[in-house]
Amino acid sequence: MIVAKRHIAVCIASLLGCGWFGCSHGDANNTTRGALYVTRPITIAVAPALNHSGSSAFDEVKIADLMASELGSVRGLRVIGVNRVLAVLADQGVDQVQSAEHALAICERLGADVVLVFAITEYDAYTPVVGMAVQLFGPRSRAPMLDPVATSRMARPLPVDPRQEATRPWGQVQRTFNAAHEAVRDEVKDYAKTHGADQGPYRWHKYLASQELYVRYCCYAAARELMVQLERDGVTALAQATADQ
Repeated sequence: MIVAKRHIAVCIASLLGCGWFGCSHGDANNTTRGALYVTRPITIAVAPALNHSGSSAFDEVKIADLMASELGSVRGLRVIGVNRVLAVLADQGVDQVQSAEHALAICERLGADVVLVFAITEYDAYTPVVGMAVQLFGPRSRAPMLDPVATSRMARPLPVDPRQEATRPWGQVQRTFNAAHEAVRDEVKDYAKTHGADQGPYRWHKYLASQELYVRYCCYAAARELMVQLERDGVTALAQATADQ
């Protein structure tokens, strides 16, 4: 067990040293640039999306599948599919993750290093607009010291008691992707280029015209932003401290 924990910690430290998705040059705040790879193998489970949007115009499992698909395209990252998580939930008589403690229990049962839990907080297929709140949980006794004021203002998939270190998420991101904003359109263009999808009659505009493609971009950008946050907040140092325990 100690060897396993050290292996996980070293993996996290190594991959976060390059921002989880690998080293990239340029603006570190741009969530769509850079080669996608991890330096050491890691296993991540993806839970079905929670619907906090008030809209019934999307399929929570389908969106989670898109998130898993985007993560699965990263070399060196092993993704436990949403169906595996759904099977665990069904065995427990529920259809979604109930709490941070529940997320950690699912992570342990599946043998994952981490579990990603996220909620759709806003959804409009016509603009389009997608709001996401993402949390990453892992089975360790210590977690990044998130800013309690900043995180209290964020929408979040699961409530977190800041006094309970064991259930504190490794990271948390809230973002609304509104295609009416120029900055978002610029990110979509970058995403299309890095995915070889800037050719053809519609070029990058197809990511705005297709709900599925737009959600794919949102999943990619939100996940990457979460990992950039983890690196910035010092998870690398935390992982080393955990390994030494």
